[in-house]
Amino acid sequence: MIVRSLADIEGTDRDVRSESGTWRSKRIVLAKERVGFSMHETVLYAGTETNMWYANHYEAVLCVEGEAELTDHETGQTHLITPGTLYLLDGHERHTLRPKTDFRCVCVFNPPVTGREDHDENGVYPLLTEPEPTA
Repeated sequence: MIVRSLADIEGTDRDVRSESGTWRSKRIVLAKERVGFSMHETVLYAGTETNMWYANHYEAVLCVEGEAELTDHETGQTHLITPGTLYLLDGHERHTLRPKTDFRCVCVFNPPVTGREDHDENGVYPLLTEPEPTA
């Protein structure tokens, strides 16, 4: 059993800030836990814009605080995301998130991320894996 708080993660290698400066993510569960998913608390900052395309992952995002505009580049639709709203990228959709206020969410990825990923020039996380444990 793993018990871990967000406070435990602060200032560790699980406390990740984007190179672009648009978000901070606390990686609560990672690939090295070997449970088939990763879970993060992420804050995207008000007034920023983050273009993403999880070509290698599925992601579910539950807003717990703040407000953001989500644009689905596959359909052109725009959605207002507020606390209690979930969006699921079940088709690897290219999308843009524009927080109107600081936007705090809980994200779940499959396959799990390692914690070393950052978005590339296309907004994609590379598919990184953890080495198999040795006996």
